[in-house]
Amino acid sequence: MKPDTHPDYHFITVTLTDGSTYKTRSTYGKEGDVLNLDIDPSTHPAWTGGNQQMLDRGGRVSRFNNKFGGFIKK
Repeated sequence: MKPDTHPDYHFITVTLTDGSTYKTRSTYGKEGDVLNLDIDPSTHPAWTGGNQQMLDRGGRVSRFNNKFGGFIKK
């Protein structure tokens, strides 16, 4: 195997937005660096569910419901 083909894989500390930390192995920075996250599973809507709303752009949802409303149980 060729030398220097793989990146340096070392331990770093990851800090979440709520201040909690954990150690993981990464190619980020150098050994012992700290990675501060702006978005993490405790705050981002992709993981928390968020306030999802169905938007009816151009009446598409209304047209679908009118056309296929009889097939859907409510």
